[in-house]
Amino acid sequence: MITVHNGGHFYRNGQFLTEEAGIAAGLRPETGKTGTMAYGVLSQHNTSGSMDFLKIKFDAMASHDITYVGIIQTARASGLTEFPLPYVLTNCHNSLCAVGGTINEDDHVFGLSAAKKYGGEFVPAHQSVIHSYMREMYAGGGKMIIGSDSHTRYGAYGTMAIGEGGPELVKQLLNKTYDIAYPRVIAIYLTGAPRPGVGPQDVAIALIGATFSQGTVKNGVMEFFGPGVANLAMDYRSGIDVMTTETSCLSSIWCTDETVKKSLEAHGRGSEYKALSPADGAYYDCVIEVDLSKVEPMIALPFHPSNAFTIREFNANLEDILHKVDEDTMVKLELKAKPESLLRKIRNGKFYADQGVIAGCSGGTYQNLRKAAQILNGTPIGSDAYWLSAYPASQPVMMELARTGALAKLMASGVSVRSAFCGPCFGAGDVPANGAFSIRHSTRNFPNREGSKPGDGQVSYVALMDARSIAASSLNGSAITSAMDLGLEPDEAFVEYHFDDSAYRRVYHGVGHPQKDAELVFGPNIADWPSQIPMPENLYLTVASAIYDPVTTTDELIPSGETSSYRSNPLKLSEFALSRKDPQYVGRAKAVLAVEQLRRENPDAPEVVAALDGHDAKTTGLGSVVMSIRPGDGSAREQAASCQRVLGGCANLCEDFATKRYRSNVINWGMVPFTVTDIAQYNIQPGDKLYIPGIKAALESGAESIDATLTQNGVSSTIPLKLERLTAEDREIILSGCLINYYAK
Repeated sequence: MITVHNGGHFYRNGQFLTEEAGIAAGLRPETGKTGTMAYGVLSQHNTSGSMDFLKIKFDAMASHDITYVGIIQTARASGLTEFPLPYVLTNCHNSLCAVGGTINEDDHVFGLSAAKKYGGEFVPAHQSVIHSYMREMYAGGGKMIIGSDSHTRYGAYGTMAIGEGGPELVKQLLNKTYDIAYPRVIAIYLTGAPRPGVGPQDVAIALIGATFSQGTVKNGVMEFFGPGVANLAMDYRSGIDVMTTETSCLSSIWCTDETVKKSLEAHGRGSEYKALSPADGAYYDCVIEVDLSKVEPMIALPFHPSNAFTIREFNANLEDILHKVDEDTMVKLELKAKPESLLRKIRNGKFYADQGVIAGCSGGTYQNLRKAAQILNGTPIGSDAYWLSAYPASQPVMMELARTGALAKLMASGVSVRSAFCGPCFGAGDVPANGAFSIRHSTRNFPNREGSKPGDGQVSYVALMDARSIAASSLNGSAITSAMDLGLEPDEAFVEYHFDDSAYRRVYHGVGHPQKDAELVFGPNIADWPSQIPMPENLYLTVASAIYDPVTTTDELIPSGETSSYRSNPLKLSEFALSRKDPQYVGRAKAVLAVEQLRRENPDAPEVVAALDGHDAKTTGLGSVVMSIRPGDGSAREQAASCQRVLGGCANLCEDFATKRYRSNVINWGMVPFTVTDIAQYNIQPGDKLYIPGIKAALESGAESIDATLTQNGVSSTIPLKLERLTAEDREIILSGCLINYYAK
């Protein structure tokens, strides 16, 4: 099904050669890497003059309504006068306006006023999810787009798209660049054609399962090509592509063909087509072969998309597999009492789900919902506890489903059809009941991502499946069923699609036309970022949280769901930091921050002297630090880092960062991204102290390591901290205290 070939390979005459064989044949990696599609696109957007270290300027940007307020506020504080590139503001996350009174709609009003003042594009709520709109209206051959959402992926159209934290978008708004070392490029070579009943989510889950835990493509670019691509319709390609985020790669790009050209023509943008394919002799850092004809319907069980099984394997080993999920639930959710076992959902040898959802940028595409409608064909799914909802990803998709009759078939089956909304992907819509098991064609199934609150005794579960097998399961009384069991016709390699943009008549198109005299409209919850001080000479840090999970997600660092409503108010949002992972964190961090604020006013205060344990109050800053093994998997949301900073955080301490985007957020918010080899050996716990003398000088000098003193229960020892891969600008941002301060200088 999927074969990983580690090490360098050349692509020549339609075949792969190992690096050794290629060199023997006269090929060279340094010239071969210029033959990749990724190199061609990156070189066209690089302004550094060197392809070893890139300074990228993007063609367009996109944000949704839990990120654009903070981005615009940060850019505004840093000197923003107008948007220098197309900036699309969508409203697909806080669309329900269900929490906090007026605050969500206040954000939308602010967004429209910002689009007018600075010259942007504003997509009203319920019109489109962010990535559907960008595919429909902006993606094109050879482009680069950055978005403040981790699933910013438009590779199937030949666009390299990158999901990042808000500060990286701020840099683009201020005419700065996106700075990275040239990434690894990994060939994803597709052969064969999918079997009937196999959908894009099945291919994606299989690919994630084969790569994530090994870090095979981490921070690299996944480059898709091969004869199998021609057997995939446009939505099918995008459905695989958008899920590449869950492999932890940086970006993706696909070869383009007549299917892409026709799709762009259907959207009135045929001129955006560009033929892309790797050159003969192209060099790749790794090769992953995917035989589409061998992929089976898949299920990704809680609590990660990489927890992948074929549905056949799942149904054959229900008790063993579900027992493991029960065990994982206790560990991942840190429960003291066991919830009711999932084994109770097995009846007569079948496992029954309680809910189904087909939604968002991955599930809500025309082809997926059309196929689900064909499978259901108006057959009632029943009136018992199980229910199924569908969210077309945009109003034009909804219109086409209505025009072709697919919408009526879904509704006749009892499917609840909703408007374009991302909520089911992050816990703000279709929250399952306590103990319920939801099968979803959406992007993630992280802990609490479905909206439950284990701290309040609520536990529910999400498994990822393809829309086809969700429909098959719905026909089978909600028993988990492979769509391959239905005797379906194979998915078409080309799906006729009529795009009607009349649904977008309410979109505000102001790109390139700023109204500089227009006023921003602020709601009472929209607040400025608290000021931060530059890095002091020394740091004395208190460990405010210690997390020993193998990976810590951004959802655990700052929960999604209803907390999203407060993302325009940094102080209020910070109260939720680590609330589902370590409820004592906020109190511990705030206690340290209070003494630090007193130190700035009165360094001789008795409380300050006591807290510093003999260190010089005039040169030593107090702060908190979060220790974890591998933080930052998942969302691009900058608030996972900014909330720590708002609470007085000065550093992260970890063995490695799960993603580049979270590490960038840490840096951009003025915190030091310390890494420690085999960090678990130190058994760091909340309340431990870390004294880092000369941290300011170390950052200024370009030092790549610094020794600190770790004090635990009155006993001190040396701990070597690494300052890895910090650019000169990274160091300046940290020294300044945050990105806002850096630009203010």
